[in-house]
Amino acid sequence: MSQLVRDSYLGQFLRYASHGKLLPFEEQKDPSLLKRYSIGEGSAQDDTSESSANAENAEKGRDVQLVDWYGPHDPENPKNWSSFTKSLVTFELCLLTFSVYIGSAIYTAGTVDIMRTFNVSEVVATLGLTVFVLGYGLGPMILAPLSEVPAIGRNAVYILTLALFVLFQIPTALATHFAMLVVFRFVTGFLGSPALATGGASIGDLYSPQKRALAIGIWGIASVCGPVLGPLIGGFAAEARGWRWTIWELMWLCGFTLVVLIFFLPETSSKNILYRRAQRLRKLTGNDKLMTQAEIDFQHVTAAKVAKMTMVRPFVLIFQEPVVLLLNVYLALVYGLLFIWFESFPLVFEGIYGFNLGQTGLAFLGILVGAIVAIPPFLWYIRAVQEKQFNEKGEIKPEKRLPPAMVGAFFIPICLFWFGWSAWPSIHWIMPIVGTGFFSAGALLLFNGVLNYLPDAYPNDMASVMAGNAFVRFCFGAGFPLFAPAMYKNLGIEWASTLLALLGVVFIPIPFAFYYVSIPEKAL
Repeated sequence: MSQLVRDSYLGQFLRYASHGKLLPFEEQKDPSLLKRYSIGEGSAQDDTSESSANAENAEKGRDVQLVDWYGPHDPENPKNWSSFTKSLVTFELCLLTFSVYIGSAIYTAGTVDIMRTFNVSEVVATLGLTVFVLGYGLGPMILAPLSEVPAIGRNAVYILTLALFVLFQIPTALATHFAMLVVFRFVTGFLGSPALATGGASIGDLYSPQKRALAIGIWGIASVCGPVLGPLIGGFAAEARGWRWTIWELMWLCGFTLVVLIFFLPETSSKNILYRRAQRLRKLTGNDKLMTQAEIDFQHVTAAKVAKMTMVRPFVLIFQEPVVLLLNVYLALVYGLLFIWFESFPLVFEGIYGFNLGQTGLAFLGILVGAIVAIPPFLWYIRAVQEKQFNEKGEIKPEKRLPPAMVGAFFIPICLFWFGWSAWPSIHWIMPIVGTGFFSAGALLLFNGVLNYLPDAYPNDMASVMAGNAFVRFCFGAGFPLFAPAMYKNLGIEWASTLLALLGVVFIPIPFAFYYVSIPEKAL
């Protein structure tokens, strides 16, 4: 627990208020660690990696002494934290992701009341969802790279944007005209995006590549639970008190999450942890030559280079790398289908089965159950099969990440066919709900396979490739709901679902193609 608190915002405040007496760092508990960094000391006591790096910097004319981990078992290194600490930090990241992600779908519960309040059509009312999801897509292009800056780190981005996210829910809920509502929905979507874009990077800070897929899978469940439980949580509130209460609920939930993060979320970025260590060591030893490798690397990073990395490089990868393009479009299609499909729930469960708004929200629980059912076999596969495929260096062929996606590819069209053709008055309402479970199971497997494959396949462009994926995915999620109502009304539940299912069928071969083409036959 001390590890959670010491590097949280609360811990930093307690150390500042106590002048460093509370929650001390390793060099404060063991002053002998300072000797290697004192002026005129250190070269003989440097570890091999530091000595090599210092020699390389000297060759390049840099008069610096490198600050790194104190050893392979340094307790401040996130990868050395206890399993208990890692589990709690992962839970906090899941809570953050769930709290922000629910903001998209919770709005849909109040759509009818918004149409009545502002006298707008259904398509226009859907803009509140569209611009929020669009903010999700644009935010990572600017906010996510900030978490890689040594002086900023991940916590500053998470907590400051979440604080603004909570604050801006107030004018959103009090909007006096529809344009005001749309503007603030976009702003809050933009501010909420770091959790969705950087959460995976934080998990990568904690776990080795062998364990990362398991943690990403758990984190993925939180991202599924948000949109799934949004209509349920917002449905009863919107029915009883109107659409504004869906926004108040979002503010309360995220406000609670903000307090939890301030008290218990430690910094996970090694760049920031070492940057602050170097600051402390410079102050304690008087040695101004102490720097981290990340500080050296960022000395010559200009605004133009950052803009190229965030605004240009993701699109270069999308349009020059067919693998990135196809996988991004595939995940974007699944994400877009999810938001289109959500629009059909009121038509089915209110129009066919006579559910009220709150009961329609309960119908989304089938999606959650599907995700929960998919977890045990997925975890078994990760532990029993995938973790054994890593070599002694902790490396794995990227294509070995794709088998879960190959299974999940079939579940999406199965779900849509099942849902569309079982939603009849003569068929019990439980049947379409059972069919919805296939979607979350498929999405869980697809997203986990692809979002682990892309960083492994493009390790030098990890930030850019993930930012591009998020941008494409959320653009689809923003645009698709706009034509969903008209499509379902004109084609009907059965044929609209069939059309979406056929789109899913078209993309099934993609993970198979990348797997079998990229891996030599002897490696299979």
